[in-house]
Amino acid sequence: MALIRQTLPDIATPGGLFDRLRGATRPAWDRYVRHPFVAGMGDATLPEACFRHYLIQDYLFLIHFARAYALAAFKADNLADMRAAARSMAAILDLEMGLHVKYCAGWGLDEAAMQAAPEAQGTLAYTRFVLERGLAGDLLDLHVALAPCIIGYAEIAANLLADPATKLEGNPYGDWIAMYADPEYRSVAAAQVALLDRLSATRGGEARFNDLTRSFDAASRLEAGFWDMGLGLLP
Repeated sequence: MALIRQTLPDIATPGGLFDRLRGATRPAWDRYVRHPFVAGMGDATLPEACFRHYLIQDYLFLIHFARAYALAAFKADNLADMRAAARSMAAILDLEMGLHVKYCAGWGLDEAAMQAAPEAQGTLAYTRFVLERGLAGDLLDLHVALAPCIIGYAEIAANLLADPATKLEGNPYGDWIAMYADPEYRSVAAAQVALLDRLSATRGGEARFNDLTRSFDAASRLEAGFWDMGLGLLP
């Protein structure tokens, strides 16, 4: 898939919950979305062994991601939110994991081997944090913990497309960048932004902003840790 240098609009709603959380946690957020792992994908200097390791761990992450949406259905207090969570879980299990397996096959990775792989420290840390936030808190707590992953990947891809250092031709990571810059994925990220705004309005987000900021900051740091894991900086 060809990459085109372009500037995509910011997905955040100005003054919305995500926009405010991102602004309040800039150091952690920027380390995540502008991590050396990400830069290495952009300029094609990332060692392919690091990317394969990341792909394996991302497969394991998706399993827990689906569990998080099952938890979101349990935490929801109306049918519309329950149905939305169920659709998201089904999309991960029935579509996204299949696409991920197909993509990984192009990198010489077999699904059975990925299933048998041990979870790395970065995978354990972020996935268990998300599930703990959902179990201990409510639907807003859970979605704030999930937001850096869902929205962050869209921002990462947009940043890379706008970066003059990004290699557009012959980049082995070009398909990954294009996948998360695709309008279909950006619509998923935009829907997460809108969901945070709605949940904030109905669940007292303003009174809880400081607590939500701490959770968002932790999730962003754990996402950066996931990239550290990909680079082999964590076991």
